[in-house]
Amino acid sequence: MARKTVADIVHSADVHGTASLSKTLGVTSITAMGIGAIIGAGIFVLTGTAAAQFAGPSIVLSFVLGGIACAFVGLCYSELAAMLPVCGSSYTYTYATLGEIFAWIIGWDLILEYAMGAATVAVGWSGYIVSLLHNVGINIPPVLAAAPGTVVKLADGTTATGVVNLPAIVIIAILTTMLVLGTKESARLNNVMVAVKLVVVVAFIALGVFFIKPENWHPFIPANTGEFGNYGLSGILRGSAVVFFAFIGFDAVSTAAQEAKKPQRDMPIGILGSLIICTVLYILVAGVLTGLVPYTELNVPDPIARGVDAIGLTWFSILIKIGALTGLTTVILVLLYGQSRIFFTMSEDGLLPPLFARVHPRLHTPHRSQMLIGTVVAIVAALTPIGVLGEMVSIGTLFAFILVCGAVIYLRRSDSDAQRPFRVPGVPVLPVLGILFCLLLMVGLPLVTWLRLFVWLVIGMVIYLTYGRHHSKLRFPERQ
Repeated sequence: MARKTVADIVHSADVHGTASLSKTLGVTSITAMGIGAIIGAGIFVLTGTAAAQFAGPSIVLSFVLGGIACAFVGLCYSELAAMLPVCGSSYTYTYATLGEIFAWIIGWDLILEYAMGAATVAVGWSGYIVSLLHNVGINIPPVLAAAPGTVVKLADGTTATGVVNLPAIVIIAILTTMLVLGTKESARLNNVMVAVKLVVVVAFIALGVFFIKPENWHPFIPANTGEFGNYGLSGILRGSAVVFFAFIGFDAVSTAAQEAKKPQRDMPIGILGSLIICTVLYILVAGVLTGLVPYTELNVPDPIARGVDAIGLTWFSILIKIGALTGLTTVILVLLYGQSRIFFTMSEDGLLPPLFARVHPRLHTPHRSQMLIGTVVAIVAALTPIGVLGEMVSIGTLFAFILVCGAVIYLRRSDSDAQRPFRVPGVPVLPVLGILFCLLLMVGLPLVTWLRLFVWLVIGMVIYLTYGRHHSKLRFPERQ
């Protein structure tokens, strides 16, 4: 089995990555990057739809369940990110444990998490910007803000089908350009946007709590309709599985390890800090939102704005939409960034063409890879109705998390003498709990989502067998 050792990975980072990618990120930027990825679609879009379709007010418990699962996984990520301070996320960790073929599978799987996740969030961004511009008297034709085949309502009350989602293209193009120009500059803007987003979210909680109608919380767990996932306990599970992709921020943080100033210290703080902050905010927002608006009325593109409308403050609704746009922008930024860094590492290993590892001599960013990723994501967001991608992103993320937990257990035996600046307590119990919680959430997803994942992985295996296996630098070290 072709497998990298911990020494191989650290040496490769010293020889290749460290010389190419600038170490510009401190603990504040890393934590903000995590918050930027976590707080976004989960709060501003999925909270309402998951409450309306699956869990009702008990969506609060869905976030608790997701937070518990992420706590176990986050501890595992912290140990591995401090031990292996290189970019590549769970791809790198799997390479050091289960071997190259599993590393490829997880790297290919992460496209669902990052690139397709960015496309999904860009569509949500488009909905909020159209709504905000409408508030100030600017009306974008609905057919130019929706994917082909999507039914949209026109101003005269009639319906039409979408042509292209232009706002989604615009935001992806802007953020891709920023990332090409430089990581440090992108991180600075991300920090500002995260601050704005947090102010808006906290303001919604602080103001909304005074307008809660307790009767909206009854029944807290609506009776199951007789179908798995439609309310009841199974609805809590389904709701948690659907919103889970909004927790991927700490996974995105791990892709920045090679650009962190002090990765052994900063990575665990950034991963666990962003996870704790965001899980608490998710729970509070879900509780306030379902207390303001009956859960049956929350299946809308902008549920938080709907909650503010229930309060009766129009000016705050506009502010919330601005905060939502800011929040979704940071998510897209971090996901596009993370995808390029994963491809960077896979390319250095020979599993992808050299194009993805080429760094601009002055900007020190993988510019060509970033532009190619941005182009593909923009096309997907502009032309594809992405109703099922939330579930696809979730199952891809959970699959990756399972392998990360397994990697901690494996490395404790295979590389027991390796330096571990941060150690997961209670190994193997805590990593096993992380695996079980992730499997539980995967069970909550529909069978068709499992089938789509299987087809996606088969496509990836074809690419590996026809290109990656024959260009692997681990298998053919003379090509280094």
